[in-house]
Amino acid sequence: MATIFTRIAAGEIPSYKVAENEDYYAFLDINPLAKGHTLVIPKKVEDDYIFNLDPAVYEGLWQFARKVAVALKAAVPCKRVGVAVLGMEVPHTHIHLVPLQTEADLDFRKEHPVFTPEQQAETAAAILAEYEKL
Repeated sequence: MATIFTRIAAGEIPSYKVAENEDYYAFLDINPLAKGHTLVIPKKVEDDYIFNLDPAVYEGLWQFARKVAVALKAAVPCKRVGVAVLGMEVPHTHIHLVPLQTEADLDFRKEHPVFTPEQQAETAAAILAEYEKL
């Protein structure tokens, strides 16, 4: 059975897409730590542990994530884009890209901000526009 992230990348479940290529997909987190919090996933591999990935998939995922992070920083003003790889809740490798003003912004235990669907769509469109410029 496909993971929820595989179903999102396949378009079976709606998402706020921020970038995509043949092998990887990036979309806004539905429970974000900050505006623009993005998840980056491999489309064709559902392994839940990033270090189990084939080296080519692993390297490709990071290269794609880097490009998404550059677009994210251009679209959402921040000091840095933080990175986290946890993989404890969804059994599908994913990289969190989080716009940061301080290190505390990457605390998953803090209260998460809430954004309207319109705000999420606007943010996703802004990141996608920056991604497409790269």
